[in-house]
Amino acid sequence: MRRVPRSCAVRSPVDGERGSATVEAALGVCAVVVMLAMALGGSAAVLAQLRCTDAAREAARLVARGEGPQAESAARRVAPSGARIAIRVQGEEVIVEVSAEPPVVLPGVTIRAEAMAVLEPGVAGAG
Repeated sequence: MRRVPRSCAVRSPVDGERGSATVEAALGVCAVVVMLAMALGGSAAVLAQLRCTDAAREAARLVARGEGPQAESAARRVAPSGARIAIRVQGEEVIVEVSAEPPVVLPGVTIRAEAMAVLEPGVAGAG
């Protein structure tokens, strides 16, 4: 029977690290998924902000021109689904505020945009 020298029987440090590459890869994949979710949520929030801004601007322009009945329906077509639209006329100005909740990725965040327009001379006092 052949004897193994004592120096060969000692475990090398590499044996204690067996499987660590798998754990590191799993953690890396999780980090990439979280970053991707955050990027998608941020992009969705920016898109919702742009849509709220466009909706508020369109509604303010329509009310200022005297087309108030069409203003809210036009804003609803542009705004994100479930958006709240508030139109108020103060003296010679019309102010439209559009607010919406972004996708589920960003809970507790509210997207809000406001637009103001001056009523045209023939429309002043009609609001």
